[in-house]
Amino acid sequence: MLDAFKKHNIINDINDIDGTGHRVVHGGEKFPESAAITDEVEKEIEELSELAPLHNPANLMGIRAFRKLLPNIPHVAIFDTAFHQTMPEKAYLYSLPYHYYKDYGIRKYGFHGTSHKFVSQRAAEMLDKPIEDLRIISCHIGNGASIAAIDGGKSIDTSMGFTPLAGVTMGTRSGNIDPALIPFIMEKTGKTAEQVLEILNKESGLLGLSGTSSDLRDLSEEAESGKARSQMALDVFASKIHKYIGSYAARMHGVDVIVFTAGIGENSVEIRAKVLEGLEFMGVYWDPKKNENLQRGKEGFINYPHSPVKVVVIPTDEESMIARDVMTYGGLK
Repeated sequence: MLDAFKKHNIINDINDIDGTGHRVVHGGEKFPESAAITDEVEKEIEELSELAPLHNPANLMGIRAFRKLLPNIPHVAIFDTAFHQTMPEKAYLYSLPYHYYKDYGIRKYGFHGTSHKFVSQRAAEMLDKPIEDLRIISCHIGNGASIAAIDGGKSIDTSMGFTPLAGVTMGTRSGNIDPALIPFIMEKTGKTAEQVLEILNKESGLLGLSGTSSDLRDLSEEAESGKARSQMALDVFASKIHKYIGSYAARMHGVDVIVFTAGIGENSVEIRAKVLEGLEFMGVYWDPKKNENLQRGKEGFINYPHSPVKVVVIPTDEESMIARDVMTYGGLK
């Protein structure tokens, strides 16, 4: 990585680096905000690996490599879950025996926090209003997707849960399902719990519904050519997001701004239109021409001027949020 930085003239020497930011998927309840990495913080991230066994160990490899290579500069961990630690109990608790939460930390954590934080702050800047006065529904829609209710700059609910498998339909992930389906599928197919989980994570979502692709661009082309399952997959995908918007508007007693971000949210005119369809009853009036013009990294509003609820497309910039936190938590300001 450092060789690539030198090759592209980002740095001349490793001594040019003043601090490093490390994106860490899971911070559990221990990290409600970013943290300067010490031996103790590194140990706590390792202990949280049971909550994110595919991600935290890989994150730790990068942390350890850079701490060893650059021991005299600040290293900061930025957690995907941190932004959602402001959720109230009524949002993050599952309706399970309470001791499962106390004993094992089983609760909703939420993810994509750095992205949701960035776009909510950017939306407030674009509106020239204090974020404390805004109720924002942030739709991070990529191959992985999550929706967040952000009231006064704080996350009060989000669609992903204990893991990034929960919530809306995604590229290859199922999103929410009836949990009784897992033993049912095991009984019918003879598969293990791990095999069923693999199906839910890697063979479901748009891919599973369509039977052809997890790529929304492919499915749009197939739907246009008359493939009914591809069209059905797109309809299900948009419908789940649509439902969360209504739910979160109810949670916040209204909404001031709806944000679309990430690969699909920033670029898919079709999905934005499907998601927004029928929301006029809650004050959402969007302009098809503006929607058509905003893609390929463009930023802007797609609502009519008279719309009480503003709708904005914002390319996410998690890297800038990470850089800001390195400055803040690394003591570089």
